[in-house]
Amino acid sequence: MRTIVKITVVLLGVAIIYLSFWPTPLEPVAWEAPADTGFTGDYAANDRLSDMTLIPVAGETAPEDIAAINLDGVLTLFASSKSGAILRIDPVSLDVSVFARTGGVPLGIEFLDDGTLLVADAFKGLLSISPVGDVRVLTDSVNGEPILYADDLDIGPDGVIYFSDASQRFGAEAIGGSMAASELDILEQSRTGRILAYDPKLNATTVFADDLSFANGVAITEDGSALLVAETGRYRVWKYDLSDRSQKAPELLLDNLPGFPDNINRGPLVDGQQTYLLGLAAPRLPVVDTLSNSPMMRKVISRLPQWLKPAPEVYSIVIQFTADGRVLQTWQDPGGRLPSTTGGLVPGDGYLYITSVTASSIGRVPYP
Repeated sequence: MRTIVKITVVLLGVAIIYLSFWPTPLEPVAWEAPADTGFTGDYAANDRLSDMTLIPVAGETAPEDIAAINLDGVLTLFASSKSGAILRIDPVSLDVSVFARTGGVPLGIEFLDDGTLLVADAFKGLLSISPVGDVRVLTDSVNGEPILYADDLDIGPDGVIYFSDASQRFGAEAIGGSMAASELDILEQSRTGRILAYDPKLNATTVFADDLSFANGVAITEDGSALLVAETGRYRVWKYDLSDRSQKAPELLLDNLPGFPDNINRGPLVDGQQTYLLGLAAPRLPVVDTLSNSPMMRKVISRLPQWLKPAPEVYSIVIQFTADGRVLQTWQDPGGRLPSTTGGLVPGDGYLYITSVTASSIGRVPYP
């Protein structure tokens, strides 16, 4: 009996030493998380996604973003994937094929008018893919430093491409994947995320905005006057004025969201007004919010083995809102059949398509 007690004490001591002193790349910053009001008010829980159709993506996983284009008059969908494949999807037959491979981890995607596909690749930077599948790096550095985590993008009316560099602290490739890097950055809260602007005419990349806690979804407003940006680590969406290059303070458009905001895509018009679709990758983590003012304890959490770390609830949600910050409706599935929802797209074929950063399918439900 004494031997068992001694062993227990020794193991407990080892665990305390490990959790207190084992090296970790995390240097947490104290902040005050807003009180989580959960799925109430504009975000009141519903089950509108519970019977969504799931479209398997041919053995691939993590269809993070989706884009649509008419090819010879036929609507065709394209999606990114964790393996580096860009997938072509027939929305009628639901056949899926590989269009191109980036060699990295493609996340956000958008089409140019000439059929060129632009890709924010977490490993490679900002890429372009020609209509025949040729991949080219547009930019992978800014001010002489590498871009560590390109995430989402959109194209301004002047052709400038705005894209998020989620973290300067935790590169997706260096850490071993986009999910692992995002978890560290959000836990640390050092706010090194930024928005970069690539001008194809000048072949130049500049920093447009910074000081963001995991910069994520990006969308240009319909009139081209503003840029919407999801700040995942602080549960909010910002609106930056593109018409005023003096960079006045951005407008806080959506605040205190009930989860981690991800991609933003332009949605359909509602009553003549442009709408936007935002995915929440997961509900908020109460323990992380509670420890927002305790850097030391967040450092302890970072040392836990993966299976012991707090994990968010599995939940699916897409939010439709306007450029003035009005939430119009949400689609939800508390059962999380399509977990880690990153966003949605309404390409005009009568469906809302839903993407995910972990699933092996794309979801869709009738729209409206």
